[in-house]
Parts: sequence; C-alpha cells; structure tokens
Amino acid sequence: MSQDTSYQLQGTSYSIMSNIIIIGTQWGDEGKGKIVDYFAKQANAVVRFHGGNNAGHTLIVDGEKFVFHLIPSGILHEQCQCILGNGLVIDPEVLFEELTNLEKRGYKIQPDRFKISDRAHVILPFHKNLDAWREEDSTGTKIGTTKRGIGPCYEDKAARRGIRFGELMYLDQLKPHLEQIVGYYNQTVCPRYNKPTYDVEQIYNKLAELSKIYTPFIDNTIVAINKFIKNDDKILFEGAQGTHLDIDHGTYPFVTSSNTASGSVCTGAGLGPTNINQVLGICKAYTTRVGEGPFPTELFDDVGTYLQDKGKEFGATTGRRRRCGYLDLLLLKHSVMVNGVTGLILTKFDVLSGLAKLKVATHYQYKNEKLDYFPAHDHILKECEPVYQEMQGWDEEISHCRNLNDLPKACHDYIKFIEDYLEVPVALVSVGPGRHENITVKDVWE
Repeated sequence: MSQDTSYQLQGTSYSIMSNIIIIGTQWGDEGKGKIVDYFAKQANAVVRFHGGNNAGHTLIVDGEKFVFHLIPSGILHEQCQCILGNGLVIDPEVLFEELTNLEKRGYKIQPDRFKISDRAHVILPFHKNLDAWREEDSTGTKIGTTKRGIGPCYEDKAARRGIRFGELMYLDQLKPHLEQIVGYYNQTVCPRYNKPTYDVEQIYNKLAELSKIYTPFIDNTIVAINKFIKNDDKILFEGAQGTHLDIDHGTYPFVTSSNTASGSVCTGAGLGPTNINQVLGICKAYTTRVGEGPFPTELFDDVGTYLQDKGKEFGATTGRRRRCGYLDLLLLKHSVMVNGVTGLILTKFDVLSGLAKLKVATHYQYKNEKLDYFPAHDHILKECEPVYQEMQGWDEEISHCRNLNDLPKACHDYIKFIEDYLEVPVALVSVGPGRHENITVKDVWE
C-alpha cells in the first residue's frame, strides 16, 4: 500500500492524486502507451476501461519495441497489477497471442498481476467477419474500421445478446447462450451478405479450450479496483483511441464504437466519479488521423510529408499511413471541456524540429461565419477552413533535452501559446519515443 496521502474534511477522507485518467485528446495515436508506461513506474495498477484490440500502444524500452493492443501499458513494471475492465470487448485469441509473445520475451504474466473482468464482452468470429463485410459493402458508408469486430461486438452487447468473459467459467451455461447468438447470425446476418453459416460446435469447442487458459485470470475487477481505491493506492486508467473517436463526442459517424472520453472510466471500470483525481490529456504537437472522416488542418504539402516521415506516422494496429496536419487548438478545446482535462502531456515535440515556420489553428471559418467551437456534423467540418496563428519554428534537435531551460525560445513560445489558449498547464513534454525521453514540468503524483 502506498503512503497515506489523504486529508480529512468534515469527516470524509479524500485521496490526493492517487487516481489518474490518461486520455487521448485528438483522433488517437497520441502516444498514450509511452506515457502510461512512464508514470506506471510509481503506480500500483493500470486499468483499461473501453475499446478492444483496435488500438495499439507502442513502447520503446532500452531500445526494445513493445506493441500492446489489449494488455495495459504498465505490464512491464513488476509492482504493477494490470486490469482489463468491464467496458472492453476482448478477442480471446488476440489476447492469448499477446500474453504468449510477452512470455517469449521473458515476461511470464501470472494471475496475481493480470486480471480480466468477468463482465467484459467476448469478440467472436462472426463479429470480425461482419466488420469486414460491411467495409467491403459498396452500398454503405466506409468508416475505415480496423475490421477487428469491435463495433459488432458492442452492438451485441447493447442488444443484450453478447457473451461475457465470465461465461467461460460456466461452460454448461455458455452452450445454450452461444446457440442463440449463432442462430441470430445464421438466420439474419449470413443471408444478408450471402455468406456460409456458422458451426456452433466449432465455436463452442474453441471457447472451451480458451476457458482453461483464462479462468485463472477472470475476476470481479470492480471489487479489485475499488480495493485499490480504498487503500489509497495509485491507479492509472489508460484510455484507448482519442476523444474525437468517441461515439458521442467524436466526428460521428467516423468514430469508434465505445465512449473514449474520460467519463467512460466510471462505467467501463466500475468506480464513482468522486474517486477521480486528475485527467491528463495527451496531445501531439501536431495532429494526425487514421481512417476516414473530416480533418480540417490536414496537410497535403511538403510539411505534411515531413511530419509523416519524421514522426514515423504509421498505425501500430493496422500499419496504415496516418494523415498529418498542423495542431488544431479548436479540436483540443473541445476535448478539454468534454474530459475535464487538468493537465496536458505534449508528445512528439521533437518531430517539429527543422520546420522554419509553424501554424496552429485557433478558429474555423465556415462560409461567412467564424466558429470558436468544434462542430458536431461532418458535413460542416468538411467545409470548415482553419484560421491559423503562425509561429516561429526551430532548427535545433531537442531529443536530448531533459529540462525546459534546455529548449529553444521558440519551443517555450509554442508551449505557452497552447497553455494560454486552452487554459490548462502542460505537465510533461515528450521529446522522443524512448521511455525516458521526456521533460517533466510537474510531478503528476504529487
């Protein structure tokens, strides 16, 4: 248990900075994995609370690259328990592959360090197939999904026909439930796309095999998380994707199928909002997006190519090229409001080195109207022209910097402009992909 850092007010105990949400403020790929890993060296637990293996978090530790799609980014710290919360949809075969790969690299994960919520939903073969069939269907809108079955699994969850991880512990109860959901797909979905039907026995036998692997890891994680809270231990809640992929607050319909904003930690992990102490918003020093959808500050010139090449902007999950553009402060302003961001983490700051001039979008021009808010509708966003503030760039490489005073003046001006516009302080600046290539402005655990 960590040192007692609570104080008393009218008989109530309040923990100080023990529970922190790490959230993406753009369209994902902001570098959350690296930041979670960096802060996890002082944490007792790291909790994923939404999404599935449609997200990829990349860590560079002592020159060695790790990519996680489901396992929380604190797994490389031995003191840290990692939890997959009830808000996730989990592909059991992908998770098994991740655990196996870690074991091959010397990290054998035991049940006392890794827990899976008994309420998390299971991604099954028909979910992945349906995801792909929809993207291939020329009559529908292409969203640019990862085809990992995330959306269809959440659909079945909302329709109350989904299968949860806890059911792998009770195979006699699983069989009739599986027959119902497979029957739905065989009768409704397969004929719609003119595809072969599914074999219940084949899917059941595979799940029965996987249940032997996962039963030791399945737990009531809500109880486990709230025990950490009661003990005033330090918890990191690791978000996936970014705020503007949130199904409610993002650029709908070009969004993911879960709530990616900070508020979803309460439903996706099972804790009350009064237990959240900080929300750290991660943002790149520029903007990127993978997949379809509007992107007002997207660049198609040499600067866009420069950011893509120097930033190595390829998706960790799909390998797709990321679209690149100038920093969009209107986009971030929306994220700060939606998430209640208390501190900013600025990543890939080093990528901007070498650009003589920089631009940041402060407003949009929509027809004859000046917008100081982020619009809800994609047809409006497609017609928005960003209004830029031009700033001085810098030539110096800054990846060696470990103190703000080591940075060129133009870097300070850029950071201050962001802070002043968003009215949120920067807590850390990442200047490279490595675990320790950071400038700490404020200790987030204090």
